[in-house]
Amino acid sequence: MAIWIKRKTAQLENGTVPAFELDAKKKKSGNRARNRVMMAMMCFVGIYGVIGGRLIFYGMQEDTTGYNGPTGTVLASRPDILDRNGEVLATDIKTASLYAEPRKIIDPDEAYELLSTVLPDLNFEQTYARLKSGAGFAWLKRGLTPQQKSQIMALGIPGIGFRTEKSRFYPGGPTASHILGLVNIDNQGIAGMEKYIDGQGLTDLRDVGLADGRSLEPVRLSIDLRVQHVVRDVVVTAMQKYRAIAAGAVVLNVNTGEVMAMASAPDFDPNNPFNALDKDHLNRMSAGLYEMGSTIKSFTTAMSLDHGATLNTTYDATRPITIGRQTIHDFHGKARVLTLPEVFVFSSNIGSAREADAVGIENHRAFLTRLGLLDPMKTELPEIARPYSPKVWKKVNSITISFGHGMATTPLQTAVGAAALVNGGKLIEPTFLPRTLEQAQSMAEQVIKPKTSDDMRYLYKLNGDTGSGRNANVKGYRVGGKTGTADKVVNGRYAKDLRFNAFVAAFPIEKPEYVVLTIIDEPKPAEGQSSGIAAYNAAPMVAEIIRRSASFLGVKPDFGQQVTPLQVSYDSDE
Repeated sequence: MAIWIKRKTAQLENGTVPAFELDAKKKKSGNRARNRVMMAMMCFVGIYGVIGGRLIFYGMQEDTTGYNGPTGTVLASRPDILDRNGEVLATDIKTASLYAEPRKIIDPDEAYELLSTVLPDLNFEQTYARLKSGAGFAWLKRGLTPQQKSQIMALGIPGIGFRTEKSRFYPGGPTASHILGLVNIDNQGIAGMEKYIDGQGLTDLRDVGLADGRSLEPVRLSIDLRVQHVVRDVVVTAMQKYRAIAAGAVVLNVNTGEVMAMASAPDFDPNNPFNALDKDHLNRMSAGLYEMGSTIKSFTTAMSLDHGATLNTTYDATRPITIGRQTIHDFHGKARVLTLPEVFVFSSNIGSAREADAVGIENHRAFLTRLGLLDPMKTELPEIARPYSPKVWKKVNSITISFGHGMATTPLQTAVGAAALVNGGKLIEPTFLPRTLEQAQSMAEQVIKPKTSDDMRYLYKLNGDTGSGRNANVKGYRVGGKTGTADKVVNGRYAKDLRFNAFVAAFPIEKPEYVVLTIIDEPKPAEGQSSGIAAYNAAPMVAEIIRRSASFLGVKPDFGQQVTPLQVSYDSDE
């Protein structure tokens, strides 16, 4: 051992260390260098991996705080709107919007000329002014189609860009336009149920940046899209067939107050609502005020029954009634004493005036108020009109209102009041949202006696079987109702050649489930007809709606019911 140590010491001093030992030292040093390089590479890979991962993560996130312009406002997300069966009525989709950075625009003239080849409807003065303004940002066109975006990108114009935004899409187009309403360019509700939804807290969520479409629950309506398709089709077809200026209809559940379908024509396409705010496109069912004509006699007769009259009570309709300068005539005068059912089925103005006179002015006004016909209706739709009636009722007012002149209300209110006449006497506020029977009964208000409701169902059935409602009959569904033909007021006078027609019906009449009300404004006689009264246009509209939609509403036909009319001939058209 001592000899080996001396030899090792001598080798170190002479610099003669063996080669294998030098190789070991070099190998050990190289390994350390490679380790350092590997560690450095791993650090770089890790750093860039984190950066790349975050970029991918952010790229996959939905933009909820998008820059919409100089103010950087939040893009508005909205919940889907569904019908009662889950069918989509309205939803958000992503669209491209075109903007410019005028400071980067080299030649505004060339930029406009190129853009106009794809967007020929661009306003020249407005667009050109924005392009040469020198501002940092300016919108040029919102809501581009994918094809338009692709074509503009191919132009390669410096300073032009695209912003992905949310836009509202209505799969059914105009099918339920007056119910759904519409949104503005910033996806904010401005009419119909869209506006109602904003008022229920969506606007507040948007203001605090929480209007994220992924977290908004869908809003389900009471509407049945299948029935809505039928109702709109019938309304539009009738408007064309009878060359009317407008038409409308509503289907109402009499036991819950749910609106199953409602349409008003002319309507609009909420996907392209350029004419939505025109006065001709008013929602006539809830925002239109009309003298409802003889349909109001339903309430006059119910009022008479509720105040003690019976089906055997008689009224003198022997001669016209003169009050001041006005003389009350009958459309088809019988010139004799009429029973209460005859007054209703013959649609006697004189008989209705006698009914109102027997009840008294104050009781008459109180009854119509209790039925919800004289006050603004309470429901979700923002488009609600305030009914008109005289501030001070005199005898002449009560008499003319008894047969539907001198007061104006909305068709939807008339349908709601009629539902109370046939559902046992309970007034239920209408709703465009789902409502259970239990919920409806808890809020229902008893406005007439159950016996009065029984008698009104009988009278509706009688008129549907033998009176002016015959044209609304649908085999197996037993429809009862009342027509109304009102002369329109033009320049303060009633025009004999311009009419507003309506028909209110209930079915199945023995135990009604639904009320259907149709209106048609200024109809002309159809081909082969000599008259344009409600029995020939509004009543057939009801029949068509029931025939095509009863199965969707769950009403089964029953062909075993027998008609048992009074033993008298009813030839009144109104």
